Amino acid sequence: MESKMRSLVLLLFSGLCLAGAAGVFAQALYKSTMPDGKVIYGEKPAPGATKVETVSPPPPKTGTVIISPEEKKRAEEREKKRAAETAKAESELEEARKQLRDAEAARDAGKEALPGERIGTVGGASRLTDAYWERQKKLEEAVEAARKRLDEAQRAGR
Repeated sequence: MESKMRSLVLLLFSGLCLAGAAGVFAQALYKSTMPDGKVIYGEKPAPGATKVETVSPPPPKTGTVIISPEEKKRAEEREKKRAAETAKAESELEEARKQLRDAEAARDAGKEALPGERIGTVGGASRLTDAYWERQKKLEEAVEAARKRLDEAQRAGR
């Protein structure tokens, strides 16, 4: 009795393995019932079977996606375009950072009065001319414009 049970379990396990393999290869699988009640699974109906059924393969695994060559090509083109846009945004961001560094360096270097930007006072001292203050204003405006460009480049890169 124990031997029959072991054989039945082995047969059932073999049948399940075959059923799983059939799904993987999408082949037809036959379930043959013999006159003594024994069930046999195989690629062909078992000779002498009293009942034969075709077992359908399991459905494909979820998450499996089949992409046509045209769709794959479009996806690759989109990825190339996205990569080019990212590279352009990074380049613009780096250029904006450089422009800000240069503008700040020019502003800092321009603090010292140039020849002709100081005039003497009645008390013997000197004062800065309007030309100095105009130059300082332009240097500060250049820094602010560079900061604005950097902010815009950072927002565009997000």
